[in-house]
Amino acid sequence: MALAREGVVPVATAAFMTCGAWFASSLLGVILGTCTIFLAWFYREPRVSIPRDPLVFVSPASGKVVEIMDVDDPFAGRSVKIGIFMSVADVHVNLIPSDGKISFLKYKQGKHLVAFAPKSSEVNERLYAGLETKYGNVLLVQIAGLVARRIACRVKTGQLVSKGEAYGMIKFGSRVDVYLPPIVKPVVKVGDKVKAGSSVIGHVFKNEGK
Repeated sequence: MALAREGVVPVATAAFMTCGAWFASSLLGVILGTCTIFLAWFYREPRVSIPRDPLVFVSPASGKVVEIMDVDDPFAGRSVKIGIFMSVADVHVNLIPSDGKISFLKYKQGKHLVAFAPKSSEVNERLYAGLETKYGNVLLVQIAGLVARRIACRVKTGQLVSKGEAYGMIKFGSRVDVYLPPIVKPVVKVGDKVKAGSSVIGHVFKNEGK
């Protein structure tokens, strides 16, 4: 179990404060030590078993599927949007669902409603990532939730990425929406629990590119 790079500074800072607190008060040391352990646990980045089948799309987030709907997006076109809510207990590192290239990144300021609410996709703070794949365009939207106050992104425009590669993280309870192209058939339903990188959320139903 590795520590996500976004967690190195906060965990190291908390550990340093814990060491100093022991000299002032053992109780304070225990409290800060507990907080340090929680931060290390929250910022975990476990290894995942990524399906090798090139025709499957994997979940970009670990959590619960809260929304599936047909949409028409300027970048993804006619697509199926799958919304995945991540509770504080879920791993918050987000992964690429299929091999491709990052075509654009766009940050949007917004509110911090509870992330499982459908309206959060439209009004909350969010980061859009356009992914070009051989099966069509995929839109990834990281959405900050009620507690989350920072979206971290590890990729840049024009970068080639692989299925299961980490591309970012949202700190604390949040949500990721993924827009699948028409050629990809969803294989999950609302209420399903999924794991980033290992759970299959869609399957190409025709072996042809866009």
